[in-house]
Amino acid sequence: MPADISQQLCSILHRGVVIPASPLALGKNRQLDQRRQRALWRYYSAAGAGGIAVGVHTTQFAIRDPQVGLLEPVLALAADEFNLLDRRREEPLVRIAGICGPTLQAIREAQLARELGFHVGLLSLGALRDSDEPTLMEHCRRVAEVIPVVGFYLQPAVGGRVLPYSFWAPVREHR
Repeated sequence: MPADISQQLCSILHRGVVIPASPLALGKNRQLDQRRQRALWRYYSAAGAGGIAVGVHTTQFAIRDPQVGLLEPVLALAADEFNLLDRRREEPLVRIAGICGPTLQAIREAQLARELGFHVGLLSLGALRDSDEPTLMEHCRRVAEVIPVVGFYLQPAVGGRVLPYSFWAPVREHR
């Protein structure tokens, strides 16, 4: 694990915990329902989740659209609620933020997540669907310079792609 992740968080991740992908709570008018969103996160915490991943569920891909403009409000709401929850827990929630888009967008999203106190990013490679492996590795490296990366969306059904062993081999060697 990268040095900037605390030993406690590394211990939590290595032990293995449930980290659900948070759906987005919308009201009747398809606007963010902050009360219900917070209630969902409190439920996950009370049910024993070791962390929560925000901005990764398929219901949250559209929050990045500038016309929707919900990425920062949703991540900020999560950060605020997670701070409250951590005060009531024996150990902190692992905070995972979804990171999407071409490299510059992904870096901006990683910076936002980091500023809001998220620990790691779950990186989507969907925007680089047609890129070669060196380009994908460079993309991942640049995002990981901002926030540690713990995973990738691999499901082709939601814009991912199957990555060959040759992509993973260098990652395995640096563990």
